[in-house]
Amino acid sequence: MELVIERMGAQGDGIARGADGPLFAPLTLPGERVRGHADKDRLQVETILAASPERVAPVCPHFGRCGGCLLQHWDFAPYLAWKRGLVAEMLTREGIETEILPTIDAHGDGRRRVIFHARQYGSRTVVGFAERKSHSMVAIDVCPVLAPALDAALPAARAVAEALAPLKKPLDLQVVATDTGLDMDVRGSGPLPPGLLADLGVLSERFRLARLTRHGELVIQREPPALMMGRARVELPPAAFLQATAEGERVLAQEVRESTDGARKVADLFAGAGTFALRLADTAQVVAIESHAGALAALLKAARATSGLRGVTGEARDLFRRPLMAAELAGLDAVVIDPPRQGAEAQARELAAARLGRITYVSCNVATFARDARILVAGGFRLERVAPVDQFRYSPHVELVGRFSR
Repeated sequence: MELVIERMGAQGDGIARGADGPLFAPLTLPGERVRGHADKDRLQVETILAASPERVAPVCPHFGRCGGCLLQHWDFAPYLAWKRGLVAEMLTREGIETEILPTIDAHGDGRRRVIFHARQYGSRTVVGFAERKSHSMVAIDVCPVLAPALDAALPAARAVAEALAPLKKPLDLQVVATDTGLDMDVRGSGPLPPGLLADLGVLSERFRLARLTRHGELVIQREPPALMMGRARVELPPAAFLQATAEGERVLAQEVRESTDGARKVADLFAGAGTFALRLADTAQVVAIESHAGALAALLKAARATSGLRGVTGEARDLFRRPLMAAELAGLDAVVIDPPRQGAEAQARELAAARLGRITYVSCNVATFARDARILVAGGFRLERVAPVDQFRYSPHVELVGRFSR
C-alpha cells in the first residue's frame, strides 16, 4: 500500500491512516509518501516515495538499529516544535490553558550519564544498546549524544564486561561523568569471586575510574566522585541520579530559582542529592525531603561544608507512602517538587489543600504532570506558564518546569 504520513506520534513514530485505524511507521516524517505493508498497527515501510524537506542525514552510524535515538532524521526546528506540541496536547486533554514557552535546547555538551548493556553470545561479549522494542543488542563503537567527559566510558565498560564474561550473566553498566573521574556501577553480576575483584581493581586503575561499585557496593575507589551543585561540592552516592546533561541541570535550576525568587523558606520535595536545594539555599532556608538516604546524606554533607548558605535541613521520607500533609507545609513560602516519572498524585492533593502561594513543578513525564496540574488547579492554583526542556536529544522524551501560584 501507498500512504501519506499525516503527523508525528508521541513516541516518535510517523502516523498514517490505515483502513482499520492509525498505522505507526518508525523513522518517517509528516508529509512523506511511503510504500509498505501493515503488520497489526505497524506500518513496515519498504520505500519512501516522497521524502519530507525536513528530513536530514543522521549523525550516528548506528541510527535505525540502535533503540536509543529515534529522531536523528528530523530537522532541529520542527523537532523542537513537536516537543512543545506534546506538552500543549497533554495539557489540553486535562482542560488546562497556560502559556507554553518554546522548547529550550538543553543538550549542551551531551549526556553525562549512560547505561550500557553487555551480553554474551558464545565466546563473544557485546556491549552497546538494545534495538527498539527488542532484546537484541547493537554493538556500538561510538555514541554522538554522549558528552566528551564520557569518551572513556565505552572502552571501560567493554573491558569490565569482558573481565566478567566467565560469569555468563547479562550486565548493565551505569557510567556517570563527574569532576573527579568516571563513576561506574555494575549490575547483574551477582557476587564476585576474589580473582575477579582483583581484575576489576586493575581495570579501575587503567581507566582512572573515580569509583567502581557492584549494585552500589564498593569494589574500589580512587577518590570520591563529586560534582558542583551551585557553590556546593557534592560527593555522589553510588548510582546517583543526575539530570542527563550539565546544561539541562543549569536550565532547570535557573527556572526553579526564578520561580521561587523572594521566597524565604522553601521545601524541595524529591530533592535527590541537591540539584535545586543547594542552589536555593543561597537566598532561602531550605527543607529537603528525599527517600534515598544516601542522596540525602550527600546533600546535607555538602550543605554543611559550604559557607554562606542560609540553612538546609532534611528528612528521609517516602513521599508516595507518606506525602507531606497540608499542615506540615504551613509556614513555607514556596515548594519545589521534582518527582520521578509516575508523578506525585498523593502529594499534589496535599499541596492543593495547603496554604501555599507558589509551587514549582519539575517533571520528566508530561502525562503525569498534566494529571497533577489538574489537581492543583482544582485546588485553587493557576498554572502561570510551562517551559519545555529538551536534554534527551533525538528522543521523544521531554521535560518541563511549571510555575503555579494561588
